[in-house]
Amino acid sequence: MSIFEQRESDIRAYCRVYPVVFDKAVNARQTDEDGKQYIDFFAGAGVLNFGHNNPRMKKAMIQYLESDGVTHTLDMHSTAKRAFMERFVKTILEPRNMSHKMQFMGPTGTNAVEAALKIARRATGRQEIAAFTHGFHGMTLGSLACTANAYFRGAAGVPLNHVSHHKFGCTEHLEQLAAYYADASSGITPPAAFLVETIQAEGGVNVASKEWLQGLAKLAKDVGALFIIDDIQVGCGRTGNYFSFDDMDLDPDVVCLAKGVGGMGTPMALNLVKPEIDKHWSPGEHTGTFRGQSLSFVAGSEALSYFEDDELMTEVSSKAGVMARALAPLEKNFSAVAVRGKGMILGLDVGSGERAKAIVDSCFADGLLIASCGTGGRVVKLIPPLTIPDEDLQQGLDTLVRNTTRIMEAAA
Repeated sequence: MSIFEQRESDIRAYCRVYPVVFDKAVNARQTDEDGKQYIDFFAGAGVLNFGHNNPRMKKAMIQYLESDGVTHTLDMHSTAKRAFMERFVKTILEPRNMSHKMQFMGPTGTNAVEAALKIARRATGRQEIAAFTHGFHGMTLGSLACTANAYFRGAAGVPLNHVSHHKFGCTEHLEQLAAYYADASSGITPPAAFLVETIQAEGGVNVASKEWLQGLAKLAKDVGALFIIDDIQVGCGRTGNYFSFDDMDLDPDVVCLAKGVGGMGTPMALNLVKPEIDKHWSPGEHTGTFRGQSLSFVAGSEALSYFEDDELMTEVSSKAGVMARALAPLEKNFSAVAVRGKGMILGLDVGSGERAKAIVDSCFADGLLIASCGTGGRVVKLIPPLTIPDEDLQQGLDTLVRNTTRIMEAAA
């Protein structure tokens, strides 16, 4: 029995899907301690947009450490933070005419969501958050209340209150909500905020339409609620733009970022908050020991350099086309299969969790790391590094299509 089985909590999950001990990793490949290589279509659940051990980021981090750069600062000023913030403003915010302030909190996505919920309630004086069916926003109690999955919610041990869930992507439901809010006798009052993912990654790679998101943003503005976009898994270039909503003419009050924003897998979370909303904070009201640690600033600043020209996003567009074309025959040949997504996040809905698990297991044995998501785990999710070499992308897609075809034919 290994030390993991002896001493690590039974809550461990991904290691049960990939039951090997990993030793090394470069870009889109991981190697286990026995020397077997795996093409990584999981990428740390969307953390490793720029690949494992990105050489540009690794070099910057090594240089920073060798120069005795400060590694921990709470929220004190540092040269590393200043460099990251200046680059973020110049590269991301100013070209989009975004005046948002940058709030650093604890290092994971759930911390970003928790902070967003707090400021929404403070700014509006309301308690309820409107979230959506199949949404996933984190595991701490506030963000968990906004998460729809009953399995995750069941671990809370306490009631998860002050959140209502609404139909994701449904225009008719939005119109009904608007009517309720306008009716003083409906008994339904507007929320503090609408919290939404433009693409529900963990929920099954469900993509909201531009029209629906614009309608949601208008409803929020009309009723005095904040419009919060959780871009934690599908931001930082995943869809072919820095933000997943860049092509949608949206103006969110708060944008939650984490995962890829730290660049190399080093943890960081960041909220972009409109100044008139941010002013509702008082100093120290929301803290965290690791709110923007310096190695994440160093690596994250180097990650931003990928967005100073169009080269990477052009590559993402090209690779997204390769991915979509590779999966199209599966949708054509099997009535139970549906493909959806945007950019380099695609979901292969195979109709049942049992089939999806068989595909994930078979691909793993065949040297491909891939995961499932959605209701009952029925969707196989593709989120390879944006920097994946073309040959690795094609080999991984071939492996996925081959194993999926075999399993779907056996189930027919």
